[in-house]
Amino acid sequence: MLLITETNLDNIKLLKEDNGEGNSNYFIEGIFMQSEKKNKNGRSYPKKTLVNEVRRYKKEYVDKRRALGELGHPEGPTVNLDKVSHVIQDLWEDGNDIYGRAKVMTKTPMGNICKNLIDEGVCIGVSSRGMGSLKEKDGINEVQDDFILSAVDIVSDPSAPDAFVNGIMEGKEWIWDNGILKSRTIECYKNLIENAPNKEDRENKVLFAFVDFLSKI
Repeated sequence: MLLITETNLDNIKLLKEDNGEGNSNYFIEGIFMQSEKKNKNGRSYPKKTLVNEVRRYKKEYVDKRRALGELGHPEGPTVNLDKVSHVIQDLWEDGNDIYGRAKVMTKTPMGNICKNLIDEGVCIGVSSRGMGSLKEKDGINEVQDDFILSAVDIVSDPSAPDAFVNGIMEGKEWIWDNGILKSRTIECYKNLIENAPNKEDRENKVLFAFVDFLSKI
């Protein structure tokens, strides 16, 4: 089985709501997954396959408040509790689309970074993560019935991390009063990104470097 990730930066709403206690709750709502449509990765999910798996995930995870996700994509299907940024509160079907609503957990380290990204106007979206096999059909890699959804993560519009990474690649000077960010750290970011085997993995590495960079501020 392969690790399958799909990113959606469109049709995503970022909501900030007063919780009545002088603070705000942050939510992400919109289309989380789509079926019967070739995506930018050249894959397609049959509606029956996607709906059946989403219903299982909702029953076993969403309804039991176990549907946790991370900021950025890890390299495997497992959710790392120290990297959790949000919890999915609901998933529902509308035609070929799967809509969702997730609450940002602002008191976790990654959730707080996500909150700050939203406050600063960074465009973010969602990306599903799961395991499954593929079968080519009419030039499209069709996801098979063994697909297992493991998480829906929060990802950034690549423009923000890419601007940061371009600065690293161009050799710009970074200065910190507390001396946390050193040249060795920058070199690690650069090597991590340059050694990515493909475009999708590079985007994940870029986001990881960006989030790690923010955590050091």
